[in-house]
Amino acid sequence: MMNMKIVKYISLILAVVLTASCEKNEIDYGVKPFDNLAEFQLHYFAPVTAVAANNITRVDLNGSMIANNKAPLETYNAIPRGAVGRFYTVNPGTVNLKLYLTGKVNVDSLVYDQNVTLTAGKQNIFVHSFTQPPVRFDNGYPYQKRQTVTTDSTAWVKFYNFLYDTAGVPTTLRLQYQYIDYRTKALVNIGPPVKFGESTGWEKVTIVKSDLVSQGSQRVDYRIKVVDDAGNIVGDLQIRNSSGNYVSYSDYWTGYIGRWVHHVLGGMRAAAPACAVRLFYAL
Repeated sequence: MMNMKIVKYISLILAVVLTASCEKNEIDYGVKPFDNLAEFQLHYFAPVTAVAANNITRVDLNGSMIANNKAPLETYNAIPRGAVGRFYTVNPGTVNLKLYLTGKVNVDSLVYDQNVTLTAGKQNIFVHSFTQPPVRFDNGYPYQKRQTVTTDSTAWVKFYNFLYDTAGVPTTLRLQYQYIDYRTKALVNIGPPVKFGESTGWEKVTIVKSDLVSQGSQRVDYRIKVVDDAGNIVGDLQIRNSSGNYVSYSDYWTGYIGRWVHHVLGGMRAAAPACAVRLFYAL
């Protein structure tokens, strides 16, 4: 029979080991690992043709590569890629961004070399011109939570205006983003009108689902109006189509209850590449 004193010592040793192990691997869900760091997503919205030759195949942040040709920064797209809600992190302050077209670090490949000041927290950075600094937006995190109420609920949309009229000429139009209410068929404003390089906040879009036992989704039709300096709507946004004719902007997307979506207008209104709204899910 094992001596009781030995059993006592073994039990004490095991208790110490287990306590130390728990302390080392304890998960504290109250800790925020990215406190005081700048978190950012990088969007590429220069008005170029959406072909592989215009993809950014290397991105350097403060001289260190953060993206390459295995996961390039594609036209009218964003990085990090692969999942919703991913961000790069860096210390707050002024940072340098370099973009390369061929992935080679040389003068011929370098198409962008600009600085931007980042703050602590989540933000979205837009490159809209190879000769201009990027535009920074607060991401609006943390996102509010909403619950489904009977058959109605809410999606959230944030609209950005990066429309060019022609090459090198940003639009001077103030644009009002709208959606068509499913029940009333009325046009509903999504935030205030915005100029080039501006965005709305996170704005509610009502989603009416017919099936209660589902996540809930619905087609949502969108329009864009032109607003004068006095705040009056003066007409539809006119864009040139593939036939060279000017038509009123209209588009539609499937809206999902509880999702938060960036709607970004880019491209050119009166030339090719034609303008369009691209979507990025924040949540």
